[in-house]
Parts: sequence; C-alpha cells; structure tokens
Amino acid sequence: MYYVYVLEDIEKASWYIGFSENLKKRLENHNASKGCKTTRSRKWKIIYFEGYLDKKDALGREIFLKSGSGRSFLRRQIKNYLNKNS
Repeated sequence: MYYVYVLEDIEKASWYIGFSENLKKRLENHNASKGCKTTRSRKWKIIYFEGYLDKKDALGREIFLKSGSGRSFLRRQIKNYLNKNS
C-alpha cells in the first residue's frame, strides 16, 4: 500500500504533504528530524491520509495535493478538523 499524507506542525500549524509506503515509520522519521523539509520541528501529527494500491497513482495524488487546487481540496475535505482546531 502507498500513502499520501498531510502532517501538521503542532506548534506552527503549518502543513507538510508527502508520500510513503510505511506511514507509521515515516511519521517517526519526521518527528526524529529525519525528514528533508521537516527537520525544524519535532512535533508533527497526521491530519489526513489516503491509501493507494498503485505507486504512480499515489505520486500523482501527492503532486495534486501540493498544488493550489489540491490545498483548496484539503481545506474543504478537513474543514471540521480545521474549524475545531482554529
């Protein structure tokens, strides 16, 4: 299984969108400062993820979610979470 995920920096409320085959291990790596762009924070939590059977489908979805349209989709998709935590 391939996962596309959104992490939120608990302290700064910023997002990181990524891809992994092992979601649990990837979160551990992010929080251990072993992620490329996530090394400044050690307090990441998963706020959204999708699973795919095909790697190309997951990578395509990751690219979309990183776009402006993708971020708009995410804000609509997790609007209840965002309202509760704002």
